[in-house]
Amino acid sequence: VQLQASGGGLVQAGGSLRLSCAASGRTFSSYFMAWFRQAPGKEREFVTAISGTGSITDYADSVKGRFTMSRDNTKNAVYLQMNSLKPEDTAVYYCAALLIGRGYGTSPRKYDYWGQGTQVTVSS
Repeated sequence: VQLQASGGGLVQAGGSLRLSCAASGRTFSSYFMAWFRQAPGKEREFVTAISGTGSITDYADSVKGRFTMSRDNTKNAVYLQMNSLKPEDTAVYYCAALLIGRGYGTSPRKYDYWGQGTQVTVSS
């Protein structure tokens, strides 16, 4: 699976951005998909994940109520709608894929495939 993230940019606090991640391959629905982020000097952290069908989502406490993850298996794509952005959301955002058969997890070490990352900067 090859992943290509896009949609990052510079936004003021309180604003919104929508990230996209396009995936190659014909078995897209066989993967949990997730977004992680990494700020300078910090470890990569879990943001959100979605099940293969898109019916179940999981969010880090820091983004609950502000971020929404979705997927479109007909387009082999996942999305991250980010609202009410805060300066502390500033980071490089990565999409990642985990084969469902390996079991769900939120550790980046579990994920098999990664996109290249897209920068999100929130100014105060």
